[in-house]
Amino acid sequence: MKLITYSYEGATHVGALVNEGEVARLNAPDMLTLLGGGEAALKQARETVAAGGARVPLSAVKVHAPIPRPGKIICIGLNYSDHAAETGQPIPTYPIVFAKYANTVIADGEAIVLPKVTQQVDYEAELGFVMGKTARHVKAADALSYVAGYLPINDVSARDYQTRVSQWTMGKTFDTFAPMGPALTTADEIPNPNDLKISLTLNGETLQDSSTNKLIFNVQQLIEALTEVMTLEPGDVVSTGTPPGVGMARKPQVWLKAGDVVNVTIEGLGTLSNPVVAE
Repeated sequence: MKLITYSYEGATHVGALVNEGEVARLNAPDMLTLLGGGEAALKQARETVAAGGARVPLSAVKVHAPIPRPGKIICIGLNYSDHAAETGQPIPTYPIVFAKYANTVIADGEAIVLPKVTQQVDYEAELGFVMGKTARHVKAADALSYVAGYLPINDVSARDYQTRVSQWTMGKTFDTFAPMGPALTTADEIPNPNDLKISLTLNGETLQDSSTNKLIFNVQQLIEALTEVMTLEPGDVVSTGTPPGVGMARKPQVWLKAGDVVNVTIEGLGTLSNPVVAE
């Protein structure tokens, strides 16, 4: 299933995309509740879709980020060796972890806002995964069973703020700096998240083109490492890092500007598209 959060006739719902352009409403108050219900809740959601019933056109609803306010947004830095090389950084031997917050989340179609205080806003196409079960001390061999699904993410970054200090948080957490969506594709449709084509276009020009088979730390390894330290909960989002081709590393450098359109496409997950506007 491809799960979405959407508004229709003044109310917010959780739904599944069906028939290439229609939405089936599901019996859950929000996405976190649905995911927290585990496989039983997802099974019921599949049965609801299979039963048919009322549908609304996708064009009639406002689509939000699948999880509008995640409990955690955990990001991984320098997780492709060729991206580490292009930035002049050593290849990590342990995952580089930083956080974003709920203020950064926007949906497919919503605008990335360029802050007044920086002229160095960059794009980063990333595979995101969303937890479906509470996880602590999970081994890599069991890790995928804890994942509810996958979605494209753009880890937008203000490079001047990011590089002012050793901790990257300030450059990563401006409002609108975590577009994600358009939908959460459930894990049963993605048997191997570590072998998906991933690309980014800026105004139609391909600037990133790679595969998640080049991840240094794959999804399973990340879950094992993260859950050694913290409890991951249903609805937590992990963004797995970006391949080479970022604007900062180009010659000349490429920074986002008002009027741009950025598309992140991941095999099996769809395309996340966001316009860019000035603050």
